[in-house]
Amino acid sequence: MSDTAAAAHHEPSAKEVRLVIAASSAGTVFEWYDFFIYGTLFSLIGAAFFPSDNETLQILLVWAGFAIGFGFRPLGAILFGYLGDKLGRKYTFLVTVTLMGIATAGVGLVPSAASIGLWAPALVIFLRILQGLALGGEYGGAAIYVAEHAPPEKRGFYTSFIQASVVGGFILSIVVVLACRALIPEEAFNDWGWRVPFLLSVILLGISLWMRLKLNESPVFRAMKEAGEMSGNPFVESFTYPGNKKRIFIALFGVTGILTTIWYSAFFSSLSFLQRDMRVDASYVEMILLVAATLSLGFYLLVGKWSDKVGRKKPIIVGAILTLFVLFPLFWGMGKLANPGLEEAAERSPVVVSGPECTTNPFAELMNSENSNCGKILETLTSSGVRYERVPADELSLTVGGEAVAIDQAWFDDGSLRRDSIQAALTERGFDFSTQRPPFISLLGILGILMVAALLSALTYGSVAALLSEMFPPKIRYSSMSIPYHIGAGYLGGFLPLIAGFIVARTGDIYAGLWYTWVVVAFGLIVAWWGLPDGPPTDFEDSHEDPPPSPVLP
Repeated sequence: MSDTAAAAHHEPSAKEVRLVIAASSAGTVFEWYDFFIYGTLFSLIGAAFFPSDNETLQILLVWAGFAIGFGFRPLGAILFGYLGDKLGRKYTFLVTVTLMGIATAGVGLVPSAASIGLWAPALVIFLRILQGLALGGEYGGAAIYVAEHAPPEKRGFYTSFIQASVVGGFILSIVVVLACRALIPEEAFNDWGWRVPFLLSVILLGISLWMRLKLNESPVFRAMKEAGEMSGNPFVESFTYPGNKKRIFIALFGVTGILTTIWYSAFFSSLSFLQRDMRVDASYVEMILLVAATLSLGFYLLVGKWSDKVGRKKPIIVGAILTLFVLFPLFWGMGKLANPGLEEAAERSPVVVSGPECTTNPFAELMNSENSNCGKILETLTSSGVRYERVPADELSLTVGGEAVAIDQAWFDDGSLRRDSIQAALTERGFDFSTQRPPFISLLGILGILMVAALLSALTYGSVAALLSEMFPPKIRYSSMSIPYHIGAGYLGGFLPLIAGFIVARTGDIYAGLWYTWVVVAFGLIVAWWGLPDGPPTDFEDSHEDPPPSPVLP
């Protein structure tokens, strides 16, 4: 049964379609705001809930909490996908947005670790789990709801508003943080004011519920229900429906794997890179990302509209290929513009660390073990954003541009002393660890680089809601598209900051974490080239529901 035939009972009016797009997009903006506010305030979250003398460990624990929320997205996709295919699209995503709003406000109410000890991170992780469950049901519901109201020839354009809404949530999180910084004195904001953006989610929840309660159920779902064509068990049928396993594999690696790693590299990796590694003033970073993200919104709409003409495959392939060529140069360029003193000193005076057992484990403290003295120096250099080279040797030494730095044994009992001493020695040799406020021309250059990264994201993301809706049969669509999307976004994308941070900590190269994105995109490109259909978009019924055996992957 086709989408068009199913919706024949009720052709949505132009006014109704506008309301569908507005309400679905607004709810998606609010829900992603709730999820992203955690990442936007990552440095203050770490100090409040995951305090540690080891700065690298503290940041990795924050990103671990970020990843845990993503890790539960697939479970949310299964749960709410089942409900969406059984009970309806509308009421399911009313539940998801409510759960998200309550969980986010809860983060703002959790006392700090200084007050309640380990209960603080435990409660935050629990609330992140609830957020992940909610988000697992939100995207599929909103995307399908819009897709099933849209005429086929405009499906890519209409659903691109949902894609742009994800960026909208990121933008809203930055706007609220900047507003709070402006209204609350810096010391008070760092102490308690950072909680305000979390608490504001209650207001956003009320607005979202008010808008979504005005909506009617999807015409496709109503028609299926009236015709008695509902799925008995959407989760099981997602893996038993003819050809669906192949489609899920393609959706997971050839679509979601590409889009999610590029998206998080463009927005969150750049946020952490500029603010932590390049030491750029936090307000500068937030402002420039706000401008870049806002300007990029139109990219998603243009790509969605373009895909209605050329098909869904071409933009994804183009974006993935370009990413493989320009990913590293984009971040190299950002580094040179953001902190030229640090970059030039690293090239002019390379840092070399020699010694026995010269490896570092950023999680050693959690494992009741301790890094070697050499490993402690490596950790300090990593947290300072300094690239280094390791050379095996029997004696511990640190050289900068071939000149030895005197090592004090007191360093290894006092992390703060070690950091201050090493940074002082490096500063004498041209390294710049001061808070950076780049000149306007450099900020424009960084903005241009971020715009290129955002364009790559739009090419691989703008048409995806339409593509995934068209890939799967209507009666199990909510489950079938949500499961691979949230496994990919939850694990391949959500764990990106943690995995990339760990790679940097282990290698000492602040750019090495980008290899994770590069490898995932490269594999996804192969899958997408092989598995995605060429040519103009078609409804699911126009595809062969029982395809021939899949060819072997190259």
